[in-house]
Amino acid sequence: MVNTVYLIKKPADFPFAEVIQDEDILILIQDAVIRQPAIKNWYACKEDALARAVKIPENRLIDYPEILSVIEKAYKVVVW
Repeated sequence: MVNTVYLIKKPADFPFAEVIQDEDILILIQDAVIRQPAIKNWYACKEDALARAVKIPENRLIDYPEILSVIEKAYKVVVW
């Protein structure tokens, strides 16, 4: 179960690392994909990374159906 999903839209909008707990997931969308966080539980929208030609490890890329699946399983969603 995912506690909180943080959807990050801008590269400067990352929450503090102390806010992210082990059960939380950070998902980078739109322009946020150009900056990769230094925490372990993050993913980037595959389509947005491809559109911006950003190289992100394959195991960190998820597509829109996968993002929706994560959101459906989450207790709470926060958009930054």
